[in-house]
Amino acid sequence: MEVLLLYFLIINVLEFIIAGYDKFLARKQKRRIPENTLFFIAFIGGTIGLLTAMLLFRHKTAKTSFIVKFAGIILIQIVVIYLKFSHKI
Repeated sequence: MEVLLLYFLIINVLEFIIAGYDKFLARKQKRRIPENTLFFIAFIGGTIGLLTAMLLFRHKTAKTSFIVKFAGIILIQIVVIYLKFSHKI
């Protein structure tokens, strides 16, 4: 269990840093981090890190397509967690 918590801590901190760096690049009008990279890290457990970065840095909050895709990832994670804890997986 401790390994899993450490994993989630690391992946969320990583996602937060990458999203913050992407916001920095956006302000400097430089080449950006691909959205698929942000989505992949969120999908493998970095959801809280990305959500925190979005709220704190106001990053990608006006981009509807990004929010819809991110909400889809959250929905998938909720379903997987529900099925896991209801012993259907």
